[in-house]
Amino acid sequence: MYWKKLFIRKEKFCMNTNDVIEWLTIADSDFDSAKILNEAERKHFEVICYLCAQSAEKYLKGYLIFSDIIPQKTHNLLHLNNICVETDSNFVNINASCYFLNRFANDIRYPHLYEVTENDVHFAIASVEKIRNFQPILELRNINENEHPV
Repeated sequence: MYWKKLFIRKEKFCMNTNDVIEWLTIADSDFDSAKILNEAERKHFEVICYLCAQSAEKYLKGYLIFSDIIPQKTHNLLHLNNICVETDSNFVNINASCYFLNRFANDIRYPHLYEVTENDVHFAIASVEKIRNFQPILELRNINENEHPV
């Protein structure tokens, strides 16, 4: 199966809460940065959307680590979400958000591939909000807040 190439499941791998918290903290930081840039007078749509995709990637990887799955290095949000679906079928509910954000995951950093609009920015931010507040991810974020209150 193709998904086997995207992650390693280790029998004796023991999930480290600190690793999960680190993934979620970086995801929150990327998302906060995207929202701050969106408030700037001069908006760089590509950078905002890229940060949104990065944030979504880290939320998904945090969930995978929590599930004792070590994801290989990939920026493909659809593949990461498919692995999450293998663990929890409810992840199919955020597939559309992952699909939308996936176009900003990597190629957006190179010239002339995509024209990104302000509408894309609004959808990117809304997509990350959906992923960030998706129940399994929200539960992980609550672990983070309980163990490391701000």
